[in-house]
Amino acid sequence: MKKMIALMLVAMLVGIFGCTKEPQQPAGTETKPTGTEPAAKTSWMIGMSQCNLGEPWRVQMNADVKAAAEKQPELTVLFKDAQNDSLKQVSQMEEYITQGVDLIIISPKEAAPLTTVVAQAVEKGIPVIVLDRRVVGDEYTCFIGADNKKIGKAAGEWIVKKLGGKGNVVELKGLMTSTPGQDRHTGFREGIKGSDIKIIFEADMKWLEPEARKEMESALARYDNIDLVYAHNDPGAHGAYLAAQAAGREKDILFVGIDGLAHEGQMYVKEGILAASFEYPTGGKEAVETALKILHGEDVPKEITLDSTVYTADSFK
Repeated sequence: MKKMIALMLVAMLVGIFGCTKEPQQPAGTETKPTGTEPAAKTSWMIGMSQCNLGEPWRVQMNADVKAAAEKQPELTVLFKDAQNDSLKQVSQMEEYITQGVDLIIISPKEAAPLTTVVAQAVEKGIPVIVLDRRVVGDEYTCFIGADNKKIGKAAGEWIVKKLGGKGNVVELKGLMTSTPGQDRHTGFREGIKGSDIKIIFEADMKWLEPEARKEMESALARYDNIDLVYAHNDPGAHGAYLAAQAAGREKDILFVGIDGLAHEGQMYVKEGILAASFEYPTGGKEAVETALKILHGEDVPKEITLDSTVYTADSFK
């Protein structure tokens, strides 16, 4: 009897102390003290969506993003090239969203086709910096770019002064379904308003030098008197120059472009190929700086406007 009572007491003690034992943690997990916050994130993945790397200016934009990001060890940037295809760029944006990157920088091919997917990223909590070309509406985190309309107007006013208020001009337009093309056109027309400048030929060369050369060949075949070519980018102006050179007429025509890259527009001005190149900064450095602020939880402006400079032969004296 005494033996049975002793066994019962032992069993009761085991039960009591067994109930108060700390629960076992699964392997590989840690117990966090009550009330502590998770550790702050120290590294981020950025997705860069470039509409087209067939243009030197866009190659430079990617290079500027890469150079700025390499100075920030906490940043990793993935790059995708849509190869001038809006549907491909939408698909690549969807891949970034599915992948769950921390932030997206996009330079859209066209405004309307990319608007919805940019809004989708924002809705899913992924900040989006729209660089250079706009989307429709304001469903993005920040837009960074120069004022294309202002640059186009400045080009128009410079051309009026250069030609003494009159002359025959060819306008080779960038992709007119893109906002820079539209703004560089409308700004230019504002700049020449009230003068006797005549636009005798205009065509959409889609930002591409070969297209610009082909369109300029058509203009040269139709018109014996062309005073100046205004192209929406420097490759377009250079393509027009090559067409005129092949026809033996390059010395009779002035060529003006936009972009002002050191190894392109500025170089063409130094060599006497272009009369002027209006700078359009890539914004790559500014995009990375803004991305860092966003990722660190800082407020940023909805719009950041970049400054522009005009390069002429006088700039290099």
